Amino acid sequence: MKNPVNISGVVITFNEENNIGRCLESLAGTVDEIIVVDSYSSDATGEICKESGVEFIQHPFEGHIEQKNYALSCASFDYVLSLDADEALSETLIKSIQAAKENWQADGYWVNRLTNYCGRWIRHCGWYPDRKIRMWDRRKGHWGGVNPHDNVVMEKKSRLQHLSGDLLHFSYPTIQNHIVQINSFSDIAAREAFERGRRSNLILDICLNPFLTFFKKYLLKLGALDGYEGFVISISTAYGKFLKYIKLRELEKRQMTEDRGQKQG
Repeated sequence: MKNPVNISGVVITFNEENNIGRCLESLAGTVDEIIVVDSYSSDATGEICKESGVEFIQHPFEGHIEQKNYALSCASFDYVLSLDADEALSETLIKSIQAAKENWQADGYWVNRLTNYCGRWIRHCGWYPDRKIRMWDRRKGHWGGVNPHDNVVMEKKSRLQHLSGDLLHFSYPTIQNHIVQINSFSDIAAREAFERGRRSNLILDICLNPFLTFFKKYLLKLGALDGYEGFVISISTAYGKFLKYIKLRELEKRQMTEDRGQKQG
């Protein structure tokens, strides 16, 4: 028995003029409405969205998780398909979504995400299949996780199914883009960890963790098979861990200095 539904496509943006057009083009004709929640971009993101005829909403950015949940609340329909601005649907995935739309049978659907790094599709390093829930009944799930690494959290005993095809992730056109994001994300991760009471250990976190991360990505997760890009990804990921924990240690020292100052005062 068929159970057709209407689906809202939701995307959050900030200065995504190089990506948003491709994302919206893949959603057009696949979903019943497209909503873009933008955190006041200073580039042409807004103009591109408005020309595409989508609903364009501006909202202050309070965190990846918070922004994505706000975008969900703006949807007209309870069935949602959530993409990042640098993602797009493959042709096979579009057909799978259309079939699920005509005969909805689960609480949520997960997909394989395939990432393009500096022009190369990465199939190792732990980056593929990189399973993500991206289409679900918002009454059964929401965005959760720890900023900046968000994920969809479904209610217990939710029924999940797989959609064929890949979610194409155009992550980093250049290595410089990756390095900039690593620096930004390590700032966020360190602050989140500090606020949760996490503290860094010189030997385990700052010395061993980056080394083990590289070993896992490049050897255990077969990053070596992705050639030069696999090596760059593996060592950059390790560097990101290093930055997170030295920044966390810096926050600890700052707090200790402030505490001493308050006691002396």
